[in-house]
Amino acid sequence: MDWMSDIHAAASRIQPFIRRTPMITGIDIGLRNPVSLKFEQMQHTGSFKARGAFNTLLAHPVPKAGVVAASGGNHGAAVAFAASQLGHRANIFVPEMAGPAKIDLIRRAGADLHIVPGAYANALEAAQTFEAETGAMQVHAYDAPATVAGQGSLALEWEDQGLDCDTVLIAVGGGGLIAGAMAWMGDRGRIVGVEPRDSCALHAAQDAGTPVDVDVSGVAANALGARRIGQICFDLAQKTGTQVTLVDDKEITAAQKWLWQSLRQLVEPAGAAALAAVMSGAYVPEEDERLAILICGANLAPDPFV
Repeated sequence: MDWMSDIHAAASRIQPFIRRTPMITGIDIGLRNPVSLKFEQMQHTGSFKARGAFNTLLAHPVPKAGVVAASGGNHGAAVAFAASQLGHRANIFVPEMAGPAKIDLIRRAGADLHIVPGAYANALEAAQTFEAETGAMQVHAYDAPATVAGQGSLALEWEDQGLDCDTVLIAVGGGGLIAGAMAWMGDRGRIVGVEPRDSCALHAAQDAGTPVDVDVSGVAANALGARRIGQICFDLAQKTGTQVTLVDDKEITAAQKWLWQSLRQLVEPAGAAALAAVMSGAYVPEEDERLAILICGANLAPDPFV
């Protein structure tokens, strides 16, 4: 695939529908290293997922039956929002573990919501059954070229804003976001994936040499709890030599707290995971290594204003 051309096309296609989220530099997190942050949690519906959702719906003809998606919450909200904006019907399948805040967000976006017992994998199975029965178009959360190209627009945008670093740290769930960044940057930059120790599909796949099923749990499981890493992400990680750092739940929640206390940014656990790797010492930069960290999700559970 010509990923750079696909990402350029996606960025142009979705530009009227998404927000250009801010980047701030010179952040002091207790290191001597220069640190910059990009606040993608300020994107529509509170996560980067709107990029891939809009790109998929705009790049393909949508059938009369509309679209269907399985989600831990953020992807479902993004697909529901994109479908609403573009005049399509959306059926969203989420596991019970998605939590009330994300479930309410999907409902408010106007989708037909289906809550499935179990984890994300169970919601995906139900969504695939619905697709087969109705002819609705499946919008995959992470392992589809249009999704990855849409998420890759974030890396393009970041560079356009003046990204100047040695290493970019990005949280990993199913792998769509980091896959988009790897596809855009190629060998022009170093990317480090960050996963919770209890939901580490990419780390397990790298150990096994192929994507494998993992158990998922922990504070970020409703966003980073993919049972198996996407094949696109795995292949790109193998090609680029992208490494993975693991963080504990307590380190994630400490980074969440720091973002609120120091920057007045409310984020969900997944949104703070990449920052947690640096603040906890799970990722130790070289003395002069310049760091860029993506803050990627804002949908707290419970919603602090409900």
